[in-house]
Amino acid sequence: MAVDREQFKKLLKENGLRVTKQRLLVLEAIASCPEEHLTAEEIFDLVKAGYPEIGLATVYRTIQMLNELHLIDRINFDDGFVRYEMGNAHGLGQKHHHHHLICMKCGRVISFRDDLLEELESKITDTVGFHVVDHEVKLYGYCVDCGGDFIEEKRE
Repeated sequence: MAVDREQFKKLLKENGLRVTKQRLLVLEAIASCPEEHLTAEEIFDLVKAGYPEIGLATVYRTIQMLNELHLIDRINFDDGFVRYEMGNAHGLGQKHHHHHLICMKCGRVISFRDDLLEELESKITDTVGFHVVDHEVKLYGYCVDCGGDFIEEKRE
């Protein structure tokens, strides 16, 4: 996924932030792995490969800033790591919500792109007057590779 550099620069300036090469590289590293849920250390490794001068503290500060601008989302899959992915805001991230399917056996995380909650969000707005601006759905179960073993265990 490509990042609109000009829109990113504009957003930084609108928020009184400097445009730096490091900030752009961190955002591009996250955007370059659209199906991944990256830890700060993994983002650091991606950026460092092409820009060895960057420090881990700079990556952490940049991640925090990108999260505050709602350009990236912070995710916790209850595996002891905080992970990040492109967010939905400002046209720089995903255009559509997606959800996470988490295998309870192997820990695999699968992104599910269909957003079946749009109708529910509309109904909530219409009936309660509450405007939903974001949601996060994590479904726990067993992936196709682990599901067969689980089914066999249940039968015994």
